[in-house]
Amino acid sequence: MLPAFGLYSHIQSNRRRSALLIAGLFFLVYALAYAGALLGRALGEGAYDGVEENLRGAAADMIFVAPVATVVVLIWITIAYFGHQKMIDVMTGSRPISRSDDPRLYRMLENLCISRGMTTPKLKIMETDALNAFASGLNDKQYAVTLTRGLVERLEDAEIEAVIAHELTHIRNEDVRMMVVAGIIAGVISFFGEIMFRGMRFRALTGGRRGGGGGRAGGAAIVIVLIAVAIIVVAWLLSIVIRFALSRSREFLADAGAVELTKNPDAMISALLKIETRAELEGAPGAIIEMCVENPRKGFTALLATHPTIDSRVAALERHAGGRRPPPEALVLRETPAEIAAREAAAAEAAAHGGDQGTGDSRPGPLGPLGPLGGPLGGPWGGAGGGGPWGGPRNG
Repeated sequence: MLPAFGLYSHIQSNRRRSALLIAGLFFLVYALAYAGALLGRALGEGAYDGVEENLRGAAADMIFVAPVATVVVLIWITIAYFGHQKMIDVMTGSRPISRSDDPRLYRMLENLCISRGMTTPKLKIMETDALNAFASGLNDKQYAVTLTRGLVERLEDAEIEAVIAHELTHIRNEDVRMMVVAGIIAGVISFFGEIMFRGMRFRALTGGRRGGGGGRAGGAAIVIVLIAVAIIVVAWLLSIVIRFALSRSREFLADAGAVELTKNPDAMISALLKIETRAELEGAPGAIIEMCVENPRKGFTALLATHPTIDSRVAALERHAGGRRPPPEALVLRETPAEIAAREAAAAEAAAHGGDQGTGDSRPGPLGPLGPLGGPLGGPWGGAGGGGPWGGPRNG
């Protein structure tokens, strides 16, 4: 398998894509501004003008508001750049953990970073039973690796290390930066699109058109509204397509990078197979789920999946990294501390109840423990010295 680290062409490609995504963001915002100008004219002063006149007027209006839209987008990007990590923490409920909180996890992360000369990112935990993980951040000071509580408690140490290495590869290859930028674009477009539709609904309810005019002019206004709605819908769809069009190869490369770091393809395979049906993060925004090690999708939505299937990823590791798929009976989740405590408590309680039964008659005598009638215990049915099934001596 091609090593993920050292794939400078992939990293450079991600940088170009991030720049194109930002440029595309401004284009989509200007398109929405034009759609807003069309709606403003169709539901206001241009309601009874012709189609061409409204189109030209909306273009002039868009040029007039373009500086304002540019400033708004720049403010949005600035807020996202400095505050997106806090937003992610709030939306997922994740919290940072230190070396003293979990020395084992912290040691795994540090050792992997040291082996590649990487700056150690922050380590965070998300309190959920799901098995998943994701990396986030835009620069070395912001990068963080977030693991779910279920993953930390259920997987073996080698598997956890493989997952951490997978996320570190995303950071190293700058996949994380590209995904965050794509999420910012989706947020901006959704925000502006929501404003457009709410404004259109408000104008329709309050009435913004002056009386008079003929049927031709009224029909022109309807055409303008339809054009504006089409632009808004197309812009929204493009913002989604941009996210889903991001190369799925990044997950294969991250798996390869994890194997290169850990030298343990079997651990990566078993981790993926254990995560496969247990990765659903209830209530998490789509932009965050798309950054996770696994993004489960079913049915029609699988056509828009941002991740290749687990089977295809495992097959790639088997084919190119020499990994081996474990048998199904080997894919057993580790007990959680709560389950271990409950099992030990149940065993202690059973032992306590067992010690209370038959204490008077089962005292050991010269020939061993005494039976219910005082005779020495022997074979399986109480015969002395392993006698017959009813206590008599064995024959033959």
